[in-house]
Formats: sequence, C-alpha cells, structure tokens
Amino acid sequence: MGHQQGSTPVEAEMALPQRADGGDGLRRIHEGALQWAITTPDAPALTEGARTWSYAALAASVERAAAFLRGIGVRAGDRVMLVGENGAALAAFILAASRLDACAVLENARRAPLEVDRICCHCDPRRVVYLVGNSPDARAHALRAEASLSRLDELGEVACGPLNESAATDPVSGTERDLAVLIYTTGTTGEPKGVMLMHANLLFLGRMMVQLRRLHPADRVYGALPITHVMGLAAVFGGTFRAGAQLFIVPRFNVADCAAALATHGITIMQGAPAMFAKLAEHARSHPVAAPRLRFIAAGGAPIDATVKADTEALFPGLTLHNGYGLTEGSGLCWTRLDDPRADDSVGRALPGVELKLLDAQGQPVPAGGVGELWARGPQVMQGYYRNPALTARVLRDGGWFNTEDLARIDADGNVFIVGRTKDLIISGGFNVYPLEVENALNAHPAVVHSAVVGRAGASSEDVIAFVELVAAQRPALAELQAFLGERISPYKRPREIYAMAALPCSPNGKVLKNRLKQMLAQSDMPDATRLA
Repeated sequence: MGHQQGSTPVEAEMALPQRADGGDGLRRIHEGALQWAITTPDAPALTEGARTWSYAALAASVERAAAFLRGIGVRAGDRVMLVGENGAALAAFILAASRLDACAVLENARRAPLEVDRICCHCDPRRVVYLVGNSPDARAHALRAEASLSRLDELGEVACGPLNESAATDPVSGTERDLAVLIYTTGTTGEPKGVMLMHANLLFLGRMMVQLRRLHPADRVYGALPITHVMGLAAVFGGTFRAGAQLFIVPRFNVADCAAALATHGITIMQGAPAMFAKLAEHARSHPVAAPRLRFIAAGGAPIDATVKADTEALFPGLTLHNGYGLTEGSGLCWTRLDDPRADDSVGRALPGVELKLLDAQGQPVPAGGVGELWARGPQVMQGYYRNPALTARVLRDGGWFNTEDLARIDADGNVFIVGRTKDLIISGGFNVYPLEVENALNAHPAVVHSAVVGRAGASSEDVIAFVELVAAQRPALAELQAFLGERISPYKRPREIYAMAALPCSPNGKVLKNRLKQMLAQSDMPDATRLA
C-alpha cells in the first residue's frame, strides 16, 4: 500500500483489516444506515426544513419507498432512475433501491432536459421516479415525461414514468460487489459515461469517514453537497448514516441559509466544494458568521487554492480547512489527516488500502518529485463504465489500476499535490501551462472570488483565457490583474484575455464546467461574460 515514490510513515490506520465489504460484514449501503433503527431508534437521523426523522422513522420511510418501488414493478437487478434534489424523499429512495437489490441511477434534477433524456436512453431503466416534492426542476422533468403523481405520506409527492418492460436486469450475486448506483459524469457533450459503483465502493468510504474523520453519533452534518454526486453520496450521506449521526440536508447551497444553519443548528461538520467556502468567506465580509459547534471542515470535488483556504480558516479560527481528492470513478482517494493538518494545498496521503503511482505519457514511472498522470487502485475504484467496455478498458488496467487522467506530484512523505487535468493542460508558446497554477494566482487578488482558466486554440499555439467571479461592486482593470499576476507567475502563463461573470457555470456539486466555457469561446457566444479592458 502507499505509493511508489518514497515511503509513507507507518500508521495505525494502515494495520486495520481491509475487506471488500467495508470491514464489518455489511453487504448493502442501506444496512449501514438502518442498523441504527435497531440500536438507537429514537436518535435523530435526518432533518429537512422543520422536520426531523429519527432512525426508526427513516427506516419506516425506506420501507414505504421500497414498497412503492416494488408496487411499480421494480425488481432485483433493475435500474431505477431517481431524478431529484437533496431531501428526505431522495435519501429514502436511494436506500430503498438498495433494499430491493436494485441499482439507483442518480440524476440531479438541475440537469438540462436533453441531458436527462440522453442518460435515460443510455441506462435503460425499468422505471424513472421523479422526487417532485421539494424540486421544481424535478417537477418540470416529470411534467415533460407525463409521469403520474402519487403521494407517499411524509415523503411527499413523487411522480413515476411508464414501465419499461424491455429493460434487462443486471446480475445480482448477493455480495457487496453488486452494482449499487450509476452516476453519470458531468458534461454537456459527448456520449454519457455511467460510472458503476458497487456497494463495496460506497461502504468503504463511509467507513473511512468514521475512521479518519472520526464521525460519531453526536455529530450534526451539513448536507448541501448533492447526494446524486459521489462526494455528497459517499462521504456526507454515507458517512453520516454509517456513524449514526444526524444529517441536515438541504436541496441546494445558499450562502445565507448555510450561515444561519451554522449559527443555530449546532452543525459540527461541513464538507463542500471550494466555491462554497469562497462564497461563505465573501458573505462574512458584510454579515456576521458564527459556528459555535463546528469542529471539522473539508473541501473536495474541485481544486482548492491558498486564498480560499486562508480566508476560510480566518473565518473559523482554530479550524483547518482539510482537503481531499477523488472523482466519480474513484470516490475519495486521498485525504489530509486530522492529526497532520496542512498549511499548503496538498490533498493529503492515500487512504488506507489505496495505492498510487505516477506515470508519464509513455506509461513509465515518473522520477521522484516529477509530475505525471495519477494512477490508483483500491477498494473504492469503480467497476467500470456502464455498457462501455472500450472506455472502461482505456482507464482500467490489469491488476485494478485506474487512470485518473489527473496530473499530480507526490512528495517523499506520500503527500499528493494535484496539478491539473491531463486534458486541461494548455500548451502556450511551447510551454506547459497548468490552469490550476494560474487560477491560484488569480484567486489571490482581493477582488476575485473564484476563477477558471482554459485554453483557446490559436494559429500555432494556445491562448490562456481566464474567467473570474468578482466581489460585488468591484471591477478591476485588466492591467491591474496583469500587474498582480506579473509578480506571481511567468509571462507565458498570464491570460491573454480575462472575462468577468456574475457566476461561473458549475455543476450542482460546485465543479466549474470548463467545457461550457470552452464552447462559449469557440462559438464567440458569451452574453453572460464581460471582457475586462
């Protein structure tokens, strides 16, 4: 275990037994949550708005959702597509699908109609269920599909699409290696990629949250990250219920609501995308933010920069903004440790049972200290891409090694530093430009909340182009930002053009959609962007 560039300190965590079922005999993701309905039935499990479900009530809701699915023809091995946003209903239906040995295809309702249609066509589900009670977007999808409405007591309204009698079932072995969920990666172009995650993958991450993040039943976890995406599902949703803690679930992130929850609901744990913490720090400039019980904060899902880290830690004195790295295909691969807080932007060391290596473009090991493509293998690596063996074979190799297609370096102690995406690398004037480095420099400017850097093809090279989200009422001149960058990065790395946007286009989990920015540039269609002069 560990990596191939130097040795990692021997830790007690590495001596723990590594079992595919997550280490304690669980075979299904619902078992980790519903065990508390037996041991601590009255303990609070889930809060949505003004209502709180105990673990006993959560178990009853899961059984009600399972009975509904069974009644509409969902069988073991079927795929049931769940279109919705964070809430008690979506939580219950995810666990209910597990209860029936069905696979939940998780689809955030905020996707565009054509994206939802394309994914539905690809996964060929037995049924599509729309959780419309707390999501106008889910209701719009349901109306477009002419789905039939039902009311399930405390779970509210759900809508059901027609029965797909031709949908074939997937094999069910009765082990933790059965398919638990399909999550389709973000993007608006190209063929959909359905990431097949087994129960074992998700159970492992829940166990790591208890072991390394020390979740316990007294914790109150803020759940703004979408549970239709892997970080929200595996770490927030799975980790909270694995620990028997309480999840405060919200449909989507709103900075004012988040600040209110931290102040009044005794939130002890908050995990989010770096953009969420950036917005919270900006909010604090004009509004008081108090979090009297907060004990742990962590960012993930997108690269973090030093400015966001510093601003967040200043907002919450005494706390370290921990970092981590993963992706849909591999969930969490690296985390910083509670007993080894980092002052830099490292994503920490590999999780117990995870191995890492860096390879160059020819597939050869990268010398110590060098940058290469990050390969990983471990208990949380996906089974493959659904109905796409060719793409699966491209990224999964013999021995279980998975190519993350991210560029990284690893120091002598095993700490990983993400440099950027292989496909995002910009070749400018013959030099390699890593967008993350430029974004970190831009984000250090006091007027910049958030930034994204992409390449634009030129006659013989690529231009570096930046998009920025600015602090309210501030509009720095291009020359000011260029001068600022001149002290921090080399001339060939500096953006040729910088565009200001009210909000960068992001997926529901806070990841900037760079493909959309590239499309805007290629088509010269940027009504929401203003070029700085």
